[in-house]
Amino acid sequence: MGDGAKRKKDDKSSDRVTLKKEIGLLSACAIIIGNIIGSGIFISPKGVLEHAGSVGLSLIVWVCGGGICTLGSMCYAELGVTIPKSGGDYSYVTEIFGGLVGFLLLWSAVLIMYPTTLAVIALTFANYVLQPAFQDCLPPYVATRLLATICVLFLTWVNCSSVRWATRIQDVFTVGKLLALVLIIVVGLVQICRGHYDALRPSTAFQFSEEPSVGQIALAFLQASFAYSGWNFLNYVTEEVVEPRKNLPRAIYISIPLVTLVYTMTNIAYFSSMTPQELLASNAVAVTFGEKLLGMFSWVMPISVALSTFGGINGYLFTSSRLCFSGAREGHLPYLLAMIHLKNCTPIPALLVCCIATIVILCIGETHNLINYVSFINYLSYGVTIAGLLYLRKKNPALLRPIKVNLLVPVSYLVFWAVLLGFSLYSEPVVCGLGMVIMLTGVPVYFVGVQWKDKPKWLYRAVEKVTYVGQKLCYVVFPQEDPSETELLTASKATD
Repeated sequence: MGDGAKRKKDDKSSDRVTLKKEIGLLSACAIIIGNIIGSGIFISPKGVLEHAGSVGLSLIVWVCGGGICTLGSMCYAELGVTIPKSGGDYSYVTEIFGGLVGFLLLWSAVLIMYPTTLAVIALTFANYVLQPAFQDCLPPYVATRLLATICVLFLTWVNCSSVRWATRIQDVFTVGKLLALVLIIVVGLVQICRGHYDALRPSTAFQFSEEPSVGQIALAFLQASFAYSGWNFLNYVTEEVVEPRKNLPRAIYISIPLVTLVYTMTNIAYFSSMTPQELLASNAVAVTFGEKLLGMFSWVMPISVALSTFGGINGYLFTSSRLCFSGAREGHLPYLLAMIHLKNCTPIPALLVCCIATIVILCIGETHNLINYVSFINYLSYGVTIAGLLYLRKKNPALLRPIKVNLLVPVSYLVFWAVLLGFSLYSEPVVCGLGMVIMLTGVPVYFVGVQWKDKPKWLYRAVEKVTYVGQKLCYVVFPQEDPSETELLTASKATD
C-alpha cells in the first residue's frame, strides 16, 4: 500500500502544471546576448563618438561600458541565486524593500518601458525590411506600422505555443547577429592588414575637435550603457532555467565579456573604413559600412539589422511576459496574468497583455518621446536593485548565498551609476522629471488596487467573472509551486 501511494505521488508530481525548465546554458547565453545586441550597434555608435570627441576615447568608453555592465551582472548573479524567482529587478526589489517599491518598478515597466521598447524595435525591423522596396524615400507610415504589428502578433503566437520554439528562435537569431558582426569585424581586420587604420593611430585617435567636459564623457557612457541594456534579462526567467544556481551565473560570465569584445572590435572595424566625420554623418553605420566595402553584397547589412531586431522582439516578449506573470503571482496585477496554459505551460494571458500594449503604443505613434523616459526609468531601476543587494546583506546576513561578490563590486557600480544619473538629471531635467512622474503615478494605483482590501463585493464578482472567462478562452490554470528552487530560501528565512 505504501508503494502504491508513493507511485501515485510520483505520478502527480510528473503531471504538475508549472513553468517548464527548458533554458539550458546555450539558450541562457542566447537570451542575454540576443537582448543586448539589438539594432543599436548596427545603427548608431555615433552617439558615443559624438560625446567622447575622439576615436580613442570612444573605444575606451565602449570597453569601460562593458566593464560596468559586468559589475552589474555580477550583482544580479548573486541576487538571482539568492532569490531564485522569475521577475528580475521587480522580484528582488519586492522581496527586499516591500510591495510599494516593487510595484512602482512593475507599473512603469508594464505601462511604458517594455511596450515602448518593443514598439521601437518592431518599427526598426519593419523599416529595414521595407527599405529595399523604397530606396528613394522612407517606407509609408501605415506599411511600417502594419508590418511591425504582424511581426509582434506572429512572435506572440510562437511564445504562446511553446517555450522551446521561442528559445530556439532566440538561439538561431542570436547566432545570426553574431555572424553579421563577425563579418563586419573580419572585413575591418582585412582593411587594417591592408594599412587602412589612419583613424586608429595613437597620434590621431586622441585628437579632439574640442576638449570634452566631464558632462560630455558621462553622456558618452550613458549612450554606451543604453547599447548594453538587456544584460539583466535572464534574471526575468530564472524559474525556467535548468539548474539556475549553476547556469545563471555561468551564462552571465560568458555573455557579457563576449558582447564587450564584439562591440569593441565592431567599432574598430567601423573606424578602419570610415573617418570619424563619415561615421557621425551616418544614420545607419553598418549600412554605410556595407555600401563602402561589401559592394554587390551590401544588402547583407540591412538584412542583418532586420534579423537582429526580429530576435530582439522575441527576446523582449519572452522576458517581459514573465515580469507580468511574476507581478500577478505577487498579487500586484490581476491573477489571470499568473496563469499558464494547461498543456504548453506558457503564460498566455501575460503574453497577450504585452502584445496588446505594444500594438497600442504602435498606434499612438509617439515612440521617440516615450523612449527617452523609458531609458531613465530603466537605468534608475538598476541602481535601486543593486542598492537592495547591499541592504539585504545588512538586513539578512544569514541568508544562503551560493554566490557572494566582493563588496567593492556593488559599491563601484553604484558610484558610477550615481555619477551618470546626476549628469542625466542635470542635462535632461524635463525628461528625467517626466520619467519620475510616470513612475509615481503608480502610487495611488497601488493603494487602491493592492492595499485596499475591503473593495465592494460587486467588484470582486466582476473580477472573478473576467478571470473565469479568461481561463476558458486561454485554457489556463494557476501553476503549482516547484519547491526545489525555493526551499533553500525558505529555510534561510526560518533561521533568521
